[in-house]
Amino acid sequence: MAKKKSADGKTVVIVESPTKARTIRKFLGKDYVVESCMGHIRDLPGSAKDIPEKFKKEKWASLGVNPDKNFSPIYCIPKKKTKIVSELKSLVKGASELYLATDEDREGESISWHLLEVLKPKVPVKRMVFHEITKDAIKEAIENPRDLDENLVRAQEARRILDRLVGYTISPLIWKKIAYGLSAGRVQSVAVRLIAEREDERMRFHKANYWNLMADLNKGKANFDARLQTYDGKRIATGKDFSAETGELLKDKKAGLLHLNEASAKKIKEELSKGSWRVESVEEKPMTRRPSAPFITSTLQQDGSRKFGWGASQTMRTAQALYEQGFITYMRTDSTNLSKQAIAAARSSIKKMYGNEYLPKEPRFYTGKKVKGAQEAHEAIRPAGSEFVTPEESGLSGEALKLYDLIWKRTMACQMADSKQKKVAVKIKNDKAIFGANGLVIEFPGFLRAYVEGRDDTEAALEERETQLPPLKAKDPLSCDKLETTQHETKPPARFTEASLIQTMEKEGIGRPSTYAPTISTIIFRGYVRKVGTALVPTFTALVVSNLLRKYFPQYVDTSFTSAMENSLDEIAEGDMDWVKYLKTVYSGKKGLKAQVEERESEIVPDEARSVQLSGLNQFAFRVGRYGAYVCRQENGEEVCASIPEVSAPADMTEELVNKLIDQKLSGGDSLGKDPDSGRSVYVLNGRYGPYVQLGEVNDEETKPKRMAIPANIEPEDITLEQALFLLSMPRPLGKHPESEKDVKVGIGRFGPYVVHDGDYRSVPKSESLFDMTFDRAMELLAQPKKGRGRSQVVKELGEHPKNKEAIAVCNGKYGPYLKWGKKNFSLPEGVKPEDMTLEKAIELLDNTDQGKESGKTKATRVKKAKKKAVKKKAKKKAGKKAAKKVAKKAKKKSESSSATTS
Repeated sequence: MAKKKSADGKTVVIVESPTKARTIRKFLGKDYVVESCMGHIRDLPGSAKDIPEKFKKEKWASLGVNPDKNFSPIYCIPKKKTKIVSELKSLVKGASELYLATDEDREGESISWHLLEVLKPKVPVKRMVFHEITKDAIKEAIENPRDLDENLVRAQEARRILDRLVGYTISPLIWKKIAYGLSAGRVQSVAVRLIAEREDERMRFHKANYWNLMADLNKGKANFDARLQTYDGKRIATGKDFSAETGELLKDKKAGLLHLNEASAKKIKEELSKGSWRVESVEEKPMTRRPSAPFITSTLQQDGSRKFGWGASQTMRTAQALYEQGFITYMRTDSTNLSKQAIAAARSSIKKMYGNEYLPKEPRFYTGKKVKGAQEAHEAIRPAGSEFVTPEESGLSGEALKLYDLIWKRTMACQMADSKQKKVAVKIKNDKAIFGANGLVIEFPGFLRAYVEGRDDTEAALEERETQLPPLKAKDPLSCDKLETTQHETKPPARFTEASLIQTMEKEGIGRPSTYAPTISTIIFRGYVRKVGTALVPTFTALVVSNLLRKYFPQYVDTSFTSAMENSLDEIAEGDMDWVKYLKTVYSGKKGLKAQVEERESEIVPDEARSVQLSGLNQFAFRVGRYGAYVCRQENGEEVCASIPEVSAPADMTEELVNKLIDQKLSGGDSLGKDPDSGRSVYVLNGRYGPYVQLGEVNDEETKPKRMAIPANIEPEDITLEQALFLLSMPRPLGKHPESEKDVKVGIGRFGPYVVHDGDYRSVPKSESLFDMTFDRAMELLAQPKKGRGRSQVVKELGEHPKNKEAIAVCNGKYGPYLKWGKKNFSLPEGVKPEDMTLEKAIELLDNTDQGKESGKTKATRVKKAKKKAVKKKAKKKAGKKAAKKVAKKAKKKSESSSATTS
């Protein structure tokens, strides 16, 4: 809020976000003032400086909670919220009544309670709740307000305090025993444990090889594949028959199994090539496939990951924007229930778009979905309103359109007819061998016309595809076009993806809809997990922290214990449990968290806590230190160590790779040759951040020789001297820009290879080689519109503004559509669709003083950058003086050391 507003006797409505406020404002008349509190207005202290002076000397002050006084919390208003609070107080003072319209879940209830506590309104206060932002829903919420739900507030407050107690009690112990800055959390530590245990399984995994035979058969002109299933009465062994830890056949499956190797498979092939083929049996089995329930938070995040490759945070960010703009119902829910209004809207749309045959006689009800400790019931995630807007008519674009389309299709599908399918299983005989072929025929698609659920298991997904077999009956002769042996190997357990981790957390009752996305973001941000493609790969830090917690505090990373905590919070929300008594049982007493940490601290030896043993690599010691993970081995009675690159996963470590890292550290790396200009040697080395090339050695005269990262698509052992010198020359000029006469360069940065001109960057496509980059190609890349990293997209290039000739474009960003004019951004007025914007309309809008003002977000960012620049300049000047003193001190120390050696 840029300036103070007055309610002037009107009704004030407070919501969490500006977007939500704008949408609700459209449905309420002039007698209402709708404003945003921008989320939580106060919280527990974030750091020591936030703690009020009167509490700083208290022994519990660092917790922000007083355990000796019924866990009384210290709530602070952050500096960035003081202005908002002040303006809301002023607004409420002149109001006739106040409506608190925050979200209907525990967190929303808590925000309303904090507003009530801070604003202390002297006017009537009402709580309005709704699960969709439509005209009818807002009208009904205004007409049917309720009181604040104290039980929901206490449940959220208990959750916040519990998270603080667990995190702030265990984290300092981890700092002392492993490394400063690491953290533990009630939910995050369990998620890390799950990911670390999966990595342990991968490390213990032993690969098994097995063979089979595949026949390309035909009947008439139709070909189909058949796989060998049994030979001489014995079933052919497949991947599921082997032990993951030994690579051998499972003991209980050895009898009656035939494990084929290359020799035996070729022998059978030779025997069968002389025989004849005929159909032994044909079995047809009708199948009915029913649609999945409508989306809840966890299933939406899972499908966002599987279908779009999105992280949970990205899915929730996009869903929140859709909800606040009135397109979907509330997105944090674990209820699969649909209202009568929603069912009627879906059935009406199905009849209109697909016809009566796709509409079941009776509506479908999904009330049976019950995850462990489901939260207070909401409706499922669906399109908002009594009539569903189709994706094509929504006016949405980019990520918002993709997600709305997914939600719309899933909601439609859940009310459509079953899919009728026929499964065909054919047995084919040749001498002692029985081959099998399977077919799937979709006789009536039903709900599949609208939606197919995403799958993590790609092989299982393939099995669900329609596979046509020719008409076959018993004793039909067949001909074989090709018979070949096929080699297979078992695969280690797949690493968790965000989708499969959320699925497991939901199944085990760990966390709640509102916590899945923040938990995953936290463990990635804290350095416990790296995201490689869609896989969540644990770091060595994750392994050592998880091992410490499992050994000394097992219950706090136990899925059942964490689930029980969630159930207790649910009971508090229902009013069936006293929140203070519950916190005392967790934290206080002889068996409480505080006593356990104090008791166990002396038992933990830091060197042991920082170490982890990898399966099959017992001759090496893997540790985590101040600068990341490193590995050591014994050599001539001494321990020699080397850093482990951050890109190396624990389960991917081998004896050869470890020895190579250590040998390279000892030898200083292999020299590729000499740089013709400087005469210095060029090395290929490995560091904490991966492989790189280096010019010259590290010595006293030059403590940091020039280095450059090796691109991800090049193996370090394959790099040539010419390529290394090319990399070391970057950023490398390609030529002068014809307009500015400034260099156009190619280089490698944090996000990979790029081309740049006068501060204007473009990424080099992954399909193109950095070494083949030319000036002409660089100019082509620079001419392309700049793409935002997953947040901002250019929807439409409009042209140039006649005043300054700067380009005007319509873009879609995190906060919705906006106009970009040169380097400035301007919000689009409410009701203006991006696709309707023309150059003339844009110029008129930008020239209008009311609409053409720089957006608040852009202005704030610009001011923030200017302040940051000034601070940096000051710090740089200060650092320069410090550096000069440091160099002088170092030179003096060296001189004294030299004198001591001489004497």
